[in-house]
Amino acid sequence: MQEQDLAVAATPQEPEMQKTSEYRPSNQEALREYEINIRFLSRGCIVRVGCKEIAFEDHTNAMAAINAYVANPWEEQKKWRKILD
Repeated sequence: MQEQDLAVAATPQEPEMQKTSEYRPSNQEALREYEINIRFLSRGCIVRVGCKEIAFEDHTNAMAAINAYVANPWEEQKKWRKILD
């Protein structure tokens, strides 16, 4: 019986820790973070988000990128930060 008690005592149990997740703002909070400006040119346009400017050769590509940003700003910000930084 003492051997069983020792075996149980020899395996300390670690307390369960809660997994911390990365803070993720709501879409509305993320969209308020940066101002978006569109400057249309004779060929394409320049989209400015915060202090970054991205040139697009075609208006439809720019609008698709803006729509993707508005639909899911957190993921799009992460994607563009990898490209621009």
